[in-house]
Amino acid sequence: MTAGGLPMAVPVEGLPARVRIHEVGARDGLQNEKATVPTEVKAEFIRRLAAAGLTTIEATSFVHPRWVPQLADAEDLFPLVGDLPVDLPVLVPNERGLDRALALGARRVAVFASATESFAKANLNRTVDEALAMFEPVVSRAKAEGGHVRGYLSMCFGDPWEGPVPVPQVVRVCRALRDMGCDELSLGDTIGVATPGHVRALLTALDAEGIPVEALGVHFHDTYGQALANTLAALQHGVTTVDASAGGLGGCPYAKSATGNLATEDLVWMLRGLGIDTGVDLGLLTATSVWMAEQLGRPSPSRTVRALSHKEQ
Repeated sequence: MTAGGLPMAVPVEGLPARVRIHEVGARDGLQNEKATVPTEVKAEFIRRLAAAGLTTIEATSFVHPRWVPQLADAEDLFPLVGDLPVDLPVLVPNERGLDRALALGARRVAVFASATESFAKANLNRTVDEALAMFEPVVSRAKAEGGHVRGYLSMCFGDPWEGPVPVPQVVRVCRALRDMGCDELSLGDTIGVATPGHVRALLTALDAEGIPVEALGVHFHDTYGQALANTLAALQHGVTTVDASAGGLGGCPYAKSATGNLATEDLVWMLRGLGIDTGVDLGLLTATSVWMAEQLGRPSPSRTVRALSHKEQ
Protein backbone atom coordinates (compact mmCIF):
# COMPACT_ATOMS: atom_id res chain seq x y z
CA MET A 1 0.00 0.00 0.00
CA THR A 2 3.00 2.35 -0.19
CA ALA A 3 5.11 3.62 -3.02
CA GLY A 4 8.69 2.93 -1.93
CA GLY A 5 10.34 6.17 -0.91
CA LEU A 6 7.55 8.29 -2.31
CA PRO A 7 6.61 11.00 -2.02
CA MET A 8 10.07 12.44 -1.46
CA ALA A 9 9.99 14.80 1.51
CA VAL A 10 10.97 18.33 0.50
CA PRO A 11 10.21 20.74 3.38
CA VAL A 12 9.05 24.26 2.64
CA GLU A 13 10.11 27.09 4.94
CA GLY A 14 7.36 28.62 7.04
CA LEU A 15 5.14 25.55 7.37
CA PRO A 16 4.39 23.80 10.69
CA ALA A 17 6.46 20.78 11.69
CA ARG A 18 3.37 18.79 12.67
CA VAL A 19 -0.32 18.83 11.77
CA ARG A 20 -3.12 17.26 13.78
CA ILE A 21 -5.70 15.64 11.56
CA HIS A 22 -9.26 15.84 12.87
CA GLU A 23 -10.73 12.73 11.23
CA VAL A 24 -14.43 13.17 10.39
CA GLY A 25 -15.13 10.12 8.24
CA ALA A 26 -17.11 8.18 10.82
CA ARG A 27 -19.47 11.09 11.45
CA ASP A 28 -19.45 13.65 8.66
CA GLY A 29 -18.53 10.99 6.13
CA LEU A 30 -21.19 8.43 6.96
CA GLN A 31 -24.04 10.80 7.81
CA ASN A 32 -24.68 11.42 4.13
CA GLU A 33 -24.93 7.76 3.12
CA LYS A 34 -28.25 6.71 1.63
CA ALA A 35 -28.08 3.29 3.27
CA THR A 36 -27.64 2.89 7.01
CA VAL A 37 -24.22 1.47 7.90
CA PRO A 38 -24.39 -1.23 10.63
CA THR A 39 -23.19 -0.11 14.05
CA GLU A 40 -20.46 -2.76 14.26
CA VAL A 41 -19.10 -1.68 10.87
CA LYS A 42 -18.89 1.91 12.12
CA ALA A 43 -17.11 0.73 15.28
CA GLU A 44 -14.62 -1.31 13.26
CA PHE A 45 -14.03 1.69 10.99
CA ILE A 46 -13.15 3.82 14.02
CA ARG A 47 -10.90 1.09 15.46
CA ARG A 48 -9.02 0.82 12.17
CA LEU A 49 -8.64 4.59 11.92
CA ALA A 50 -7.15 4.63 15.43
CA ALA A 51 -4.79 1.77 14.52
CA ALA A 52 -3.61 3.82 11.54
CA GLY A 53 -2.41 6.54 13.91
CA LEU A 54 -5.24 9.06 13.86
CA THR A 55 -5.55 10.59 17.33
CA THR A 56 -8.76 12.62 16.91
CA ILE A 57 -11.66 10.68 15.39
CA GLU A 58 -15.11 12.24 15.40
CA ALA A 59 -17.28 9.30 16.38
CA THR A 60 -20.93 10.22 15.92
CA SER A 61 -23.64 12.81 16.48
CA PHE A 62 -26.24 12.95 19.23
CA VAL A 63 -28.91 14.55 17.09
CA HIS A 64 -32.52 13.48 16.87
CA PRO A 65 -32.76 10.40 14.61
CA ARG A 66 -35.31 12.19 12.44
CA TRP A 67 -32.65 14.74 11.46
CA VAL A 68 -29.84 12.34 10.60
CA PRO A 69 -31.15 8.77 10.63
CA GLN A 70 -27.76 7.37 9.62
CA LEU A 71 -26.43 8.32 13.08
CA ALA A 72 -29.43 7.15 15.11
CA ASP A 73 -27.26 4.49 16.78
CA ALA A 74 -25.05 6.93 18.73
CA GLU A 75 -25.94 5.35 22.10
CA ASP A 76 -25.03 1.91 20.79
CA LEU A 77 -21.88 2.96 18.96
CA PHE A 78 -20.07 5.10 21.50
CA PRO A 79 -19.66 2.36 24.16
CA LEU A 80 -18.08 0.10 21.51
CA VAL A 81 -15.22 2.56 20.92
CA GLY A 82 -15.10 4.64 24.09
CA ASP A 83 -12.10 2.77 25.48
CA LEU A 84 -9.84 3.57 22.52
CA PRO A 85 -6.76 5.66 23.47
CA VAL A 86 -7.76 8.51 21.15
CA ASP A 87 -9.95 11.60 21.35
CA LEU A 88 -13.52 10.82 20.23
CA PRO A 89 -15.45 14.09 19.86
CA VAL A 90 -19.18 13.92 19.19
CA LEU A 91 -21.61 16.43 17.76
CA VAL A 92 -24.34 17.75 20.08
CA PRO A 93 -27.01 20.10 18.70
CA ASN A 94 -28.65 21.08 21.99
CA GLU A 95 -28.82 20.34 25.72
CA ARG A 96 -30.69 17.08 25.18
CA GLY A 97 -27.92 15.89 22.89
CA LEU A 98 -25.35 16.96 25.46
CA ASP A 99 -27.17 15.00 28.17
CA ARG A 100 -27.03 11.87 26.02
CA ALA A 101 -23.34 12.34 25.25
CA LEU A 102 -22.30 13.06 28.83
CA ALA A 103 -24.23 10.04 30.10
CA LEU A 104 -21.98 7.83 27.97
CA GLY A 105 -18.78 9.49 29.13
CA ALA A 106 -18.10 11.76 26.15
CA ARG A 107 -15.98 14.72 27.17
CA ARG A 108 -15.19 16.26 23.80
CA VAL A 109 -18.22 17.73 22.07
CA ALA A 110 -18.94 19.97 19.12
CA VAL A 111 -21.71 22.42 18.28
CA PHE A 112 -22.64 23.26 14.69
CA ALA A 113 -23.25 26.92 13.83
CA SER A 114 -23.73 28.71 10.53
CA ALA A 115 -22.30 31.91 9.11
CA THR A 116 -25.44 32.44 7.00
CA GLU A 117 -29.11 32.82 7.78
CA SER A 118 -30.22 30.50 4.97
CA PHE A 119 -28.16 27.56 6.18
CA ALA A 120 -29.05 28.20 9.82
CA LYS A 121 -32.70 27.94 8.80
CA ALA A 122 -32.15 24.80 6.71
CA ASN A 123 -29.93 23.04 9.24
CA LEU A 124 -31.35 24.16 12.60
CA ASN A 125 -34.65 25.88 11.75
CA ARG A 126 -33.37 28.98 13.53
CA THR A 127 -31.74 32.29 12.76
CA VAL A 128 -27.99 32.56 13.27
CA ASP A 129 -28.47 34.39 16.57
CA GLU A 130 -31.17 32.00 17.77
CA ALA A 131 -28.82 29.09 17.11
CA LEU A 132 -26.03 30.82 19.02
CA ALA A 133 -28.40 31.36 21.95
CA MET A 134 -29.26 27.66 21.88
CA PHE A 135 -25.58 26.73 22.01
CA GLU A 136 -24.68 28.96 24.97
CA PRO A 137 -25.98 26.63 27.72
CA VAL A 138 -24.58 23.61 25.86
CA VAL A 139 -21.08 25.10 25.78
CA SER A 140 -21.35 26.38 29.36
CA ARG A 141 -22.43 23.01 30.75
CA ALA A 142 -19.86 21.06 28.75
CA LYS A 143 -17.10 23.34 30.03
CA ALA A 144 -18.41 23.03 33.60
CA GLU A 145 -18.07 19.24 33.22
CA GLY A 146 -14.43 19.68 32.26
CA GLY A 147 -15.11 19.07 28.59
CA HIS A 148 -13.51 20.37 25.42
CA VAL A 149 -15.82 22.17 22.99
CA ARG A 150 -15.33 22.59 19.27
CA GLY A 151 -17.43 25.09 17.36
CA TYR A 152 -18.12 24.17 13.76
CA LEU A 153 -18.95 27.09 11.50
CA SER A 154 -20.55 26.21 8.17
CA MET A 155 -20.73 28.30 4.99
CA CYS A 156 -17.63 30.35 5.77
CA PHE A 157 -16.83 30.97 2.10
CA GLY A 158 -20.03 30.58 0.13
CA ASP A 159 -23.66 29.61 0.54
CA PRO A 160 -25.85 27.85 -2.08
CA TRP A 161 -28.72 30.27 -1.44
CA GLU A 162 -26.90 33.51 -0.60
CA GLY A 163 -23.77 33.26 -2.73
CA PRO A 164 -20.49 34.77 -1.46
CA VAL A 165 -20.31 35.20 2.31
CA PRO A 166 -18.72 38.48 3.50
CA VAL A 167 -15.66 37.92 5.68
CA PRO A 168 -16.91 40.23 8.51
CA GLN A 169 -20.09 38.14 8.72
CA VAL A 170 -18.00 35.02 9.38
CA VAL A 171 -15.77 36.81 11.87
CA ARG A 172 -18.81 37.94 13.87
CA VAL A 173 -20.03 34.39 14.40
CA CYS A 174 -16.51 33.15 15.18
CA ARG A 175 -16.22 35.85 17.83
CA ALA A 176 -19.53 34.81 19.36
CA LEU A 177 -18.49 31.14 19.53
CA ARG A 178 -15.18 32.02 21.16
CA ASP A 179 -16.86 34.37 23.62
CA MET A 180 -19.26 31.67 24.76
CA GLY A 181 -16.31 29.39 25.53
CA CYS A 182 -15.52 27.26 22.48
CA ASP A 183 -11.94 25.98 22.74
CA GLU A 184 -11.57 25.45 19.02
CA LEU A 185 -13.27 26.65 15.84
CA SER A 186 -13.50 24.70 12.60
CA LEU A 187 -13.92 26.94 9.55
CA GLY A 188 -16.11 25.06 7.09
CA ASP A 189 -16.11 25.42 3.33
CA THR A 190 -19.35 23.46 3.22
CA ILE A 191 -19.94 23.59 -0.53
CA GLY A 192 -16.29 23.67 -1.56
CA VAL A 193 -16.13 27.11 -3.18
CA ALA A 194 -13.17 28.56 -1.27
CA THR A 195 -9.94 29.55 -3.00
CA PRO A 196 -6.54 30.18 -1.35
CA GLY A 197 -6.81 33.98 -1.40
CA HIS A 198 -10.20 33.84 0.29
CA VAL A 199 -8.80 31.48 2.93
CA ARG A 200 -5.93 33.85 3.68
CA ALA A 201 -8.30 36.84 3.84
CA LEU A 202 -10.53 35.13 6.42
CA LEU A 203 -7.60 33.97 8.54
CA THR A 204 -6.08 37.47 8.43
CA ALA A 205 -9.39 38.99 9.56
CA LEU A 206 -9.60 36.50 12.43
CA ASP A 207 -6.07 37.49 13.44
CA ALA A 208 -7.18 41.12 13.55
CA GLU A 209 -10.13 40.11 15.73
CA GLY A 210 -7.72 38.58 18.25
CA ILE A 211 -8.74 34.96 17.64
CA PRO A 212 -5.53 32.92 17.91
CA VAL A 213 -4.59 30.74 14.97
CA GLU A 214 -3.89 27.93 17.46
CA ALA A 215 -7.64 27.79 18.12
CA LEU A 216 -8.53 27.34 14.44
CA GLY A 217 -9.02 24.31 12.27
CA VAL A 218 -10.04 24.19 8.61
CA HIS A 219 -12.64 21.95 7.00
CA PHE A 220 -12.57 21.89 3.20
CA HIS A 221 -14.73 20.11 0.67
CA ASP A 222 -13.28 19.26 -2.72
CA THR A 223 -16.18 20.26 -4.96
CA TYR A 224 -13.98 22.29 -7.30
CA GLY A 225 -10.70 20.48 -6.60
CA GLN A 226 -9.43 23.26 -4.31
CA ALA A 227 -9.26 21.46 -0.95
CA LEU A 228 -5.50 20.77 -0.89
CA ALA A 229 -4.63 24.22 -2.26
CA ASN A 230 -6.81 25.80 0.41
CA THR A 231 -5.22 23.62 3.09
CA LEU A 232 -1.75 24.71 2.03
CA ALA A 233 -2.81 28.36 2.25
CA ALA A 234 -4.07 27.71 5.80
CA LEU A 235 -0.82 25.97 6.78
CA GLN A 236 1.17 28.92 5.46
CA HIS A 237 -0.87 31.10 7.78
CA GLY A 238 -0.02 28.92 10.80
CA VAL A 239 -3.05 26.63 11.06
CA THR A 240 -2.07 23.20 12.42
CA THR A 241 -5.45 21.43 12.65
CA VAL A 242 -7.01 20.12 9.46
CA ASP A 243 -10.29 18.21 9.15
CA ALA A 244 -10.34 15.33 6.69
CA SER A 245 -12.37 12.23 5.93
CA ALA A 246 -10.87 8.81 5.30
CA GLY A 247 -11.44 7.86 1.69
CA GLY A 248 -13.00 11.25 0.93
CA LEU A 249 -16.37 10.21 2.32
CA GLY A 250 -19.07 12.72 3.02
CA GLY A 251 -21.10 15.69 1.98
CA CYS A 252 -23.85 17.55 3.78
CA PRO A 253 -27.49 16.41 4.00
CA TYR A 254 -28.68 20.04 4.15
CA ALA A 255 -26.58 21.41 1.27
CA LYS A 256 -27.02 19.22 -1.79
CA SER A 257 -24.21 20.94 -3.68
CA ALA A 258 -21.69 19.79 -1.06
CA THR A 259 -19.55 16.93 -2.31
CA GLY A 260 -17.03 14.88 -0.40
CA ASN A 261 -14.66 16.11 2.24
CA LEU A 262 -10.94 16.42 1.70
CA ALA A 263 -9.67 12.82 1.69
CA THR A 264 -7.41 12.05 4.63
CA GLU A 265 -5.08 10.02 2.42
CA ASP A 266 -4.68 12.87 -0.06
CA LEU A 267 -3.88 15.20 2.84
CA VAL A 268 -1.35 12.80 4.37
CA TRP A 269 0.36 12.32 0.99
CA MET A 270 0.79 16.09 0.59
CA LEU A 271 1.96 16.60 4.17
CA ARG A 272 4.44 13.72 3.92
CA GLY A 273 5.86 15.33 0.77
CA LEU A 274 6.27 18.59 2.68
CA GLY A 275 8.08 16.84 5.52
CA ILE A 276 5.22 17.54 7.94
CA ASP A 277 4.57 14.92 10.61
CA THR A 278 1.04 13.58 11.16
CA GLY A 279 1.72 10.32 13.01
CA VAL A 280 -0.46 8.52 10.44
CA ASP A 281 0.53 5.28 8.73
CA LEU A 282 -0.56 5.90 5.14
CA GLY A 283 -0.59 2.21 4.25
CA LEU A 284 -2.88 1.26 7.13
CA LEU A 285 -5.10 4.26 6.44
CA THR A 286 -5.41 3.38 2.76
CA ALA A 287 -6.24 -0.23 3.64
CA THR A 288 -8.93 1.05 6.00
CA SER A 289 -10.53 3.17 3.30
CA VAL A 290 -10.41 0.30 0.81
CA TRP A 291 -12.15 -1.88 3.41
CA MET A 292 -14.78 0.80 4.09
CA ALA A 293 -15.40 1.26 0.39
CA GLU A 294 -16.11 -2.46 0.17
CA GLN A 295 -18.65 -2.14 2.99
CA LEU A 296 -20.36 0.70 1.10
CA GLY A 297 -20.22 -1.13 -2.21
CA ARG A 298 -18.39 1.49 -4.23
CA PRO A 299 -14.80 2.68 -4.82
CA SER A 300 -13.23 5.38 -2.74
CA PRO A 301 -13.18 8.85 -4.36
CA SER A 302 -9.73 9.51 -2.88
CA ARG A 303 -7.10 9.76 -5.60
CA THR A 304 -4.40 8.54 -3.23
CA VAL A 305 -6.44 5.52 -2.17
CA ARG A 306 -7.01 4.62 -5.80
CA ALA A 307 -3.35 5.09 -6.72
CA LEU A 308 -1.92 3.11 -3.81
CA SER A 309 -4.49 0.33 -3.85
CA HIS A 310 -4.02 -0.08 -7.61
CA LYS A 311 -0.32 -0.77 -7.03
CA GLU A 312 -1.32 -3.79 -4.95
CA GLN A 313 -3.41 -5.34 -7.74
